[in-house]
Amino acid sequence: IKDVTLPTFMSDVVQASLKVPVLLYFTASWCGPCKQLGPTLNKLVEKAAGKVQLARVDIDKNQQIAAQFGVQSVPTVYAFVQGQPVDAFQ
Repeated sequence: IKDVTLPTFMSDVVQASLKVPVLLYFTASWCGPCKQLGPTLNKLVEKAAGKVQLARVDIDKNQQIAAQFGVQSVPTVYAFVQGQPVDAFQ
């Protein structure tokens, strides 16, 4: 589980997704639903034992990344495979 910033985005999400799927999780410290979804995602990723990775983006600290993905509400999760977003949900 990695906390992603603009300088680490390419390596933590795009390049990492060439090896295993990466869930890109947009969250915020003030977000109530995020406090419920976050631990669930953590457990699922741990249970997957390396078959999927979780990359977390704090939208308040990384507004540029959130803007690039058009994130309008949190939590928002994108799935990356082979360097590309393939699915998302809010």
